[in-house]
Amino acid sequence: MIHIVFNEADVDVLKKAIELDPSLEGEVWQVKDDYAVGPLVGIYTVEGIEARKQWWRDVLAGGDFENKIDDGSVDDNKLVADLIEKLKNDPAEIVYIWAAQNKHDVSGYYWLMSQLKDFQGRLFILYLNNLPFINEKGLIFYPEWLHVIPPKEFLKAKKLARQITLSEFEVDPDEWAKLQQEDKGVRLLEGGKKLGQHGYDYYDEDLKKYITNDWQKGSKIISQFLSKNKQTTGDAYMLWRLKSMIAAGGYDVQGYVKFMKEFEVKNKAAQLAETTSNP
Repeated sequence: MIHIVFNEADVDVLKKAIELDPSLEGEVWQVKDDYAVGPLVGIYTVEGIEARKQWWRDVLAGGDFENKIDDGSVDDNKLVADLIEKLKNDPAEIVYIWAAQNKHDVSGYYWLMSQLKDFQGRLFILYLNNLPFINEKGLIFYPEWLHVIPPKEFLKAKKLARQITLSEFEVDPDEWAKLQQEDKGVRLLEGGKKLGQHGYDYYDEDLKKYITNDWQKGSKIISQFLSKNKQTTGDAYMLWRLKSMIAAGGYDVQGYVKFMKEFEVKNKAAQLAETTSNP
């Protein structure tokens, strides 16, 4: 058995659940890219794969995550190639795909399963869509992420495993193909497995709300956005968006605009003066 998850934090909690239930014994693999953001055009072609890598290089350039794409730590295409090889070499091998109700997991699910139709009947989905669980305090909650579920609750979740149907292998890749053709940069979960798309600047208006008239480190602005905003995404993406807004000239900045803790941002002094003089 091979378990597939889409977040680093999910790996540890699933391994702990396996320790509690030997029937789940198997390898835990992680799809590492975030397919809820970035270009999807030609994503299964050599050109499309390289275009996406280049986009990530541009996003991460001159920041806390620079060189992440080329250091060998993220290679989802190799993961799929290895997975296909394992499935071909061992007809008894099965795959459990674990996904919670969030745009990151669902986008990763679409990207992965669209490449595995040849193995229909051996792929199982555990989609925790609006399902209640018990937290460490004994209270019912509806998790948006797998890693917030206590390991013992995974034992209950495994009962939800079901085969990805032939119909899903026909419909879901078509839905994913439509998203690729739209060529937009931000995907949001609209319910179930339905994804909607928006432009790369989708989060900018909300991010602006956390920029004040006082100097704040870039890291604090991003942290506030991630903790308070309803719709969020990864901090690397938000650092890129903050840098883009600064580059457009809309804000005062001091420090070296590279690592998020090395520069500070505030509303432009000229704009503040104008607002004060014209109440």
